[in-house]
Amino acid sequence: MNWLLVIVGGMAGAPLRYLTDRFVQRRHDAVFPWGTFTVNVLGCFVLGILTGAVVAGATSHNVQLLLGTGLCGALTTYSTFSFETLRLAEDGARFLAAANVIASLVAGLGAAFVGTALAQAIWV
Repeated sequence: MNWLLVIVGGMAGAPLRYLTDRFVQRRHDAVFPWGTFTVNVLGCFVLGILTGAVVAGATSHNVQLLLGTGLCGALTTYSTFSFETLRLAEDGARFLAAANVIASLVAGLGAAFVGTALAQAIWV
């Protein structure tokens, strides 16, 4: 049963990633990979909320599998982040490549902390 929850979450997360990436990227005429940045930060925020909910006992292991492993696992993308960063560096946009790494780490960790704090404020 656990594997089914992960599959269902992934079935929602993968198209959500694609659609969000395309939506964001179309609105930014830039070399910077704003779409991938957005889905990764959003995924970190959702995982932060989910982690806070699990710690507070407000949600079950099944919800964690469905949303954390399934949805967020398919929504976020380390491989695309790595590829786009490497592509920026190879194309001579080394500053943007470094900015992508630093901004993604800072924003992702910040979103996870904010999500966890929000969950604690709601459920603790």
